[in-house]
Amino acid sequence: MTASSYKTVRNDMKSLVRDAQQLFREASVATGERADELRAKGQELLDAAAQRTQELQTAAMETGKELASNTDSFVKDNPWKAVAISAGVGLVVGMLIGRK
Repeated sequence: MTASSYKTVRNDMKSLVRDAQQLFREASVATGERADELRAKGQELLDAAAQRTQELQTAAMETGKELASNTDSFVKDNPWKAVAISAGVGLVVGMLIGRK
């Protein structure tokens, strides 16, 4: 999943939650059949948000597994290069922490 896809899903989720909150506010002051309709619509929005969250979680898990697999393959194919990169990153992080 790309960064723009994550942003789109995040914006969709915020919008769904905002809409559901507004519907529940309206339902709290409404009575009778109108209140029931608003609560049902709010529940539908929350269910849609939960579904989108599940889809995002699945995509993130797949991306994470793919990255881990690629990293594992790189380290197995280039062990000394991986050691050198790790040492370099450790050195830079150590220098940054030591400056503070």
